[in-house]
Amino acid sequence: MKLTIGHLYPDLFNLYGDSGNVQCLKKRLTWRGIEAEVLPLWAGEQIHFETLDILVWGGGSDKGQALAVNYLEQIQPDFKAYVEDGGVVLAVCGAYQLLGKYYKIGEGSKDLIKGLSILDIYTERCEERMVGNVVLESSLFQTPVVGFENHAGCTIIGDYTPLGKVLYGHGNTGDGGYEGVVYKNVMGTYLHGPLLPKNPEVCDWFLERALQRKYGQETALTELCDEPELRANRNMIERLKV
Repeated sequence: MKLTIGHLYPDLFNLYGDSGNVQCLKKRLTWRGIEAEVLPLWAGEQIHFETLDILVWGGGSDKGQALAVNYLEQIQPDFKAYVEDGGVVLAVCGAYQLLGKYYKIGEGSKDLIKGLSILDIYTERCEERMVGNVVLESSLFQTPVVGFENHAGCTIIGDYTPLGKVLYGHGNTGDGGYEGVVYKNVMGTYLHGPLLPKNPEVCDWFLERALQRKYGQETALTELCDEPELRANRNMIERLKV
């Protein structure tokens, strides 16, 4: 078996160590004897979505998002088709925002960054920047999800399913309610860290869905020794007194 992991626009979306998510996916496949190929997808190059099993898109600055708009317009139809066909996507922070219709960063007409409109969500500038550790309770996972948020946008997800309920931190809108979004095999989230090395159960969620989509069967991943990661997870929760 083999999975191909596309890393979208690492030249424009490269903040906060989110490339570690790519390395985590690859490593947890390699540990299980499954071949993994990583394809950096640079801004402006043609993307063949049909060759990708997982697409990882990291966080970026407002400037990086604005620079990406023209490139995103070119890939939007194929990206949307990939999502609707069950393509597996992790979109973090700025990438999460650009899955939606727009990110309004100010009051003027020029202060609106157009998104992909893959999801019917939108983001507007919050009054205060939201920075700090986050702990989520998610129905998708047995273990709490931990990470670090640093964003000035409030994302409204409407009727979509959130990734999880905020136990500690700000979340999508700063009110400590819910964080992230899940749609089909797409997960959008504000959680850096990077996210996947801190949450092996979340990483395997992507791997299981990619393997099932590609090979057409339920795939039980070989268990790994995740005690170091889980211990770090527990330490975070204890330190924050969640």
